[in-house]
Amino acid sequence: MAAALALLGRAAALVTGAQRLLRGCGAGGSAEKCLSRGISSDERPKRPLTAYFRFLKENNSAFRQKNPEMSNMELVKKIASVWKELPASQKQVYEEARKTDWQRYKEQLAAYKAQLTPAQAVALKEERRRRLAKRRSFRAKRELTVLGKPKRPRSGFNIFVSENFQESEGISPTAKLKQLFDAWRKLSSSQKQPYLQLAEDDKVRYENEMTSWEAKMVELGREDLIRSRKQRPKKKTVETAKQAKTSKASSRETKAKLKLKKSEE
Repeated sequence: MAAALALLGRAAALVTGAQRLLRGCGAGGSAEKCLSRGISSDERPKRPLTAYFRFLKENNSAFRQKNPEMSNMELVKKIASVWKELPASQKQVYEEARKTDWQRYKEQLAAYKAQLTPAQAVALKEERRRRLAKRRSFRAKRELTVLGKPKRPRSGFNIFVSENFQESEGISPTAKLKQLFDAWRKLSSSQKQPYLQLAEDDKVRYENEMTSWEAKMVELGREDLIRSRKQRPKKKTVETAKQAKTSKASSRETKAKLKLKKSEE
């Protein structure tokens, strides 16, 4: 009897999985047509929440009402501290719910995978790999921002765009950029020179800031963030060091000339 009930449960899970796939195809779609068009990984069954996140989701509104002045971060910390002090018997309720949902998740996942052709399985695996790579890239960039990594130097064209974007013609950002690109191409070498000089000065700024930042990363034990020797600039000679000192002055002078020229126009 128990074995029969178990088989019925698995069959129901398979039917549920198939229905989820058909819903993803739209009204009136057949399984064959759906599979021929491909299946998105968005239709993949979602992993069930852990015991703690169940508690967090269930109690978030109540805690928010009692502590309206708290920020989201402060509220999460408070709920986490309450969960930490919760008796094991009360935590067990959330853990049992997780186990039940986990069993259901495994059955739905099996049903989902059973509907896929080999080609679809490969495509979904690749889609999942791209998503994870994109997520890792986002986290890496966010970490560098938190660690205060200097911004890369701007090109002469970038500086030209930033100083003229608001005044440029065009109803959309794309149209403005196109107009500025055309204007940049029409500038003579002498007209571009102030912007190119500012770009060179910005390179000096970047290298100086990177040298200081990398020294801090070494102190923090984050040598993995240091540029390779090929990427590092050559050590400055005495003459180069003198040029670096005067670059800031020339940069200010160039900016002043640009502002004066605009005001005269």
